[in-house]
Amino acid sequence: MKMALVSLTTLFVIACLATFAYASDPSPLQDFCVAVKDADAAVFVNGKICKDPNMVVAEDFFLSGLNKPGNTSNPVGSRVTPANVNQIPGLNTLGISVVRIDYAPNGLNPPHTHPRATEILVVSEGTLYVGFVTSNPANPAIKNKLFTKYLYPGDVFVFPEGLIHFQFNVGKTNAVAFAALSSQNPGVITIANAVFGSDPAINPAVLTKAFQVEKNVIDYL
Repeated sequence: MKMALVSLTTLFVIACLATFAYASDPSPLQDFCVAVKDADAAVFVNGKICKDPNMVVAEDFFLSGLNKPGNTSNPVGSRVTPANVNQIPGLNTLGISVVRIDYAPNGLNPPHTHPRATEILVVSEGTLYVGFVTSNPANPAIKNKLFTKYLYPGDVFVFPEGLIHFQFNVGKTNAVAFAALSSQNPGVITIANAVFGSDPAINPAVLTKAFQVEKNVIDYL
């Protein structure tokens, strides 16, 4: 009896660990769980509440428009068009989403991270210089490692979950890429915006110490 109890406990622990190992989003427990709009939800949950299955329609799993270029007339010269659970409610609990990214010449999708997803990107048009940086090594004397690649139409590159990454259009024409992400709602943290544009602002003393620069540099940024 005691051995049986130990075995059951071991199986339970393995099952729990396997759940964390294989996915960022929890696995669905039914065919689908079409999301209810947040404004219509009576409670807030980790994810979104399911729509009554009898009320689900094909449009809940559909989105058009990813063939249309995004407006890159902005300071960084790029535009991300998402297709996640906020645009396609049928993605709720399915652990996947997609984006289209348009880049003007010299356009940049600036260094950022997705806290809940790995990203796999494929170039459709143009030439991109892409890369990601590893997390802090255990040995503080070793620097974070940068992995970079020049990508051309048809090339694919993976950005591991949570790591800082970027894409830069090094060509003389517009560039287009599509990316799939392993979460219905990957989230995005643009590093410069988060550090220098938070509300309220981070105390300048913190940033001058962190970046080892004078306060006037922080004020400028």
